[in-house]
Amino acid sequence: MQRYEARSEVTGSVWKITKVVDDKVMAGDTLMIFESMKMEIPLIAEESGTVVEIRVAEGSSVADGDIVVVIEY
Repeated sequence: MQRYEARSEVTGSVWKITKVVDDKVMAGDTLMIFESMKMEIPLIAEESGTVVEIRVAEGSSVADGDIVVVIEY
Protein backbone atom coordinates (compact mmCIF):
# COMPACT_ATOMS: atom_id res chain seq x y z
CA MET A 1 0.00 0.00 0.00
CA GLN A 2 1.03 3.55 -0.60
CA ARG A 3 0.85 6.38 1.90
CA TYR A 4 -0.39 9.91 1.40
CA GLU A 5 0.75 12.46 3.98
CA ALA A 6 -1.75 15.30 4.35
CA ARG A 7 0.01 18.53 5.30
CA SER A 8 -1.17 21.73 6.89
CA GLU A 9 -1.39 24.56 4.39
CA VAL A 10 -1.53 27.26 7.09
CA THR A 11 0.08 28.31 10.34
CA GLY A 12 -2.55 28.25 13.06
CA SER A 13 -4.29 25.78 15.34
CA VAL A 14 -6.32 22.61 14.92
CA TRP A 15 -9.91 23.65 15.58
CA LYS A 16 -11.69 20.33 14.89
CA ILE A 17 -10.63 16.84 13.78
CA THR A 18 -13.40 15.20 11.75
CA LYS A 19 -11.86 11.75 11.14
CA VAL A 20 -10.25 9.13 13.37
CA VAL A 21 -7.76 6.31 12.78
CA ASP A 22 -9.29 3.47 10.71
CA ASP A 23 -11.90 5.77 9.10
CA LYS A 24 -12.37 5.24 5.38
CA VAL A 25 -12.14 8.52 3.48
CA MET A 26 -12.86 9.58 -0.06
CA ALA A 27 -10.88 12.17 -1.98
CA GLY A 28 -12.60 15.47 -1.22
CA ASP A 29 -13.58 14.58 2.37
CA THR A 30 -12.70 17.06 5.12
CA LEU A 31 -10.07 15.58 7.45
CA MET A 32 -9.87 18.45 9.92
CA ILE A 33 -10.44 22.17 10.23
CA PHE A 34 -7.74 24.67 11.09
CA GLU A 35 -8.21 28.11 12.56
CA SER A 36 -5.90 30.84 11.34
CA MET A 37 -6.43 34.58 11.68
CA LYS A 38 -10.02 33.91 12.88
CA MET A 39 -10.80 31.97 9.68
CA GLU A 40 -11.75 28.28 9.48
CA ILE A 41 -9.75 26.44 6.82
CA PRO A 42 -10.63 22.81 5.99
CA LEU A 43 -7.98 20.21 5.18
CA ILE A 44 -9.32 18.15 2.27
CA ALA A 45 -8.17 14.59 1.48
CA GLU A 46 -6.48 14.36 -1.90
CA GLU A 47 -6.60 10.53 -1.97
CA SER A 48 -9.20 7.95 -1.01
CA GLY A 49 -8.12 5.37 1.56
CA THR A 50 -7.91 4.62 5.27
CA VAL A 51 -6.66 6.99 7.97
CA VAL A 52 -3.71 5.25 9.64
CA GLU A 53 -2.27 8.09 11.71
CA ILE A 54 -3.31 11.48 13.07
CA ARG A 55 -0.29 13.45 14.27
CA VAL A 56 -2.05 16.38 15.96
CA ALA A 57 -4.76 16.95 18.57
CA GLU A 58 -7.55 19.48 18.71
CA GLY A 59 -6.16 22.75 20.01
CA SER A 60 -2.58 22.04 18.98
CA SER A 61 -0.55 24.47 16.91
CA VAL A 62 0.54 23.67 13.35
CA ALA A 63 2.92 25.29 10.91
CA ASP A 64 2.60 25.45 7.15
CA GLY A 65 3.82 22.10 5.77
CA ASP A 66 3.43 20.01 8.94
CA ILE A 67 2.28 16.44 8.30
CA VAL A 68 -0.99 16.08 10.22
CA VAL A 69 -2.72 12.96 8.81
CA VAL A 70 -1.41 9.83 7.07
CA ILE A 71 -3.70 7.88 4.71
CA GLU A 72 -2.99 4.48 3.15
CA TYR A 73 -4.47 3.81 -0.27
